Amino acid sequence: MTGQTIGLLLVMIIYLILMVGIGVLYSKKNNDVSDFYLGGRKLGPIVTAMSAEASDMSSWLLMGLPGVAYLSGCAEAGWTAIGLAIGTYLNWLIVAKRLRRYTHKANNSITLPAFFENRYRDKSHALMAISAIMIVIFFVPYTASGFAACGKLFSTLFGVSYLPAMIISAIVIVLYTTLGGFLAASMTDLIQSIIMTIALFIVVIFGIHTAGGFDAIIANAKSMNGYLSLFSSYDPAAGASVPYKSLTIASTLAWGLGYFGMPHILLRFMGIEDENKLKTSRRIASVWVVISMFVAIFIGIIGSAMTKAGALALFENSAQSETLIVRTAVLLSNHGVLSVIMAGLILAGILASTMSTSDSQLLAASSCVSQNLFCDCMGLKLSKKSSMLMARLTVVVIAIIGVFLARNPNSSVFRIVSFAWAGFGATFGAVMLFSLFWKRTNRNGALAGMIVGGVMVFIWKYLIAPLGGLFGIYELLPAFLCSAAAIVVVSLLTAPPSQEIVDEFESV
Repeated sequence: MTGQTIGLLLVMIIYLILMVGIGVLYSKKNNDVSDFYLGGRKLGPIVTAMSAEASDMSSWLLMGLPGVAYLSGCAEAGWTAIGLAIGTYLNWLIVAKRLRRYTHKANNSITLPAFFENRYRDKSHALMAISAIMIVIFFVPYTASGFAACGKLFSTLFGVSYLPAMIISAIVIVLYTTLGGFLAASMTDLIQSIIMTIALFIVVIFGIHTAGGFDAIIANAKSMNGYLSLFSSYDPAAGASVPYKSLTIASTLAWGLGYFGMPHILLRFMGIEDENKLKTSRRIASVWVVISMFVAIFIGIIGSAMTKAGALALFENSAQSETLIVRTAVLLSNHGVLSVIMAGLILAGILASTMSTSDSQLLAASSCVSQNLFCDCMGLKLSKKSSMLMARLTVVVIAIIGVFLARNPNSSVFRIVSFAWAGFGATFGAVMLFSLFWKRTNRNGALAGMIVGGVMVFIWKYLIAPLGGLFGIYELLPAFLCSAAAIVVVSLLTAPPSQEIVDEFESV
């Protein structure tokens, strides 16, 4: 290894040690499973805001979004960002406070499956079991894609074998998650959001300088027909613009619907100490999301200008363009010791974006298996100490499955992300909104919406979307609408909820 490579590696190792240290620090604050999975509802407004958004964005923010903007311009990346920004704001505005209050009122529910069961007084455990199984189905491969991203990052940069690099990354994530639980994951997510922000702005400043200035960047973008437009996208193969149709815009905006059903984000709402501080959290989160996504898209535009200036090689497909920030960091590291440290921070930011999502997913999936399926549905009676051990062992087992799924270095890191996002949004999004805002919703309606939404994601993705045309839209939108329709129809056709449930709803 060169001195430059060793310097980059040292910065990233220091970062990983810091994350494990936080896990050790917070391990002493977990007295029971409520602390482990929800932090005893002790999060402050800043940690709530930033940990929610860091766990949301993942490596998609630093790799996927700039990569899309680099290749095709502003349309797809822009409408996706707009949809996510609207979804983020509405989730904080209409869901966060009511969910925090309702989960506490409904027998102090510490997981989403437990909330659905307690909300509807479902003594059959069907709601809990189905929701827990759905969470595991969509989260395990999602987590595996995060492990794979870490492995590919180390493998590409340092020339080490993919499998050991991926396993070591997974071990670090599992260590601080199993030790510190929800509080450790939330605090590391706060730090990771700061690192991600620093990484974005270092890349922007260095990129503008390398590309020849802001005017050169804009001139390059204008030279490609449709590149800066939100209503047409640039086709690099044809060198021409392609109209971005209204149906495609609506489909892309539908990404925002996914927020209402994201377990790892909703858990942050449930974990805040004071519900009155959620307004502060909402402002912080919304501003950070808008700025970070705008900067990420701008990095893609800068990258195109850097290619024209000869500083970067031409990226011809998404697999290559998603490495834009990694290649920029390597380029930056050639300019002395300080530049090596800054480049290391950029790479640590990519690592942070992946880890901040993986730790949250591990906790959410683990809580469904150990707490909801084993203890609640199967009736296992465990002591406080045994419950903590079960929780930690479940995190390890789920991580091992994730490592197994990520063992192939040629597997697609991001292919599953949009599908898993659609799965969560369709399975839980409509059910969550109706649970919080329509008192006529009953247990049968919620169960129908959950099943129809989850199944329709698969049906639309693999059977209907391939037909193309009007059907070739993102599966989240039709699946979400079908879930909502199922909730309304089944709830109205079956007995209304009991007076006890209605009274609790109105009190919330």
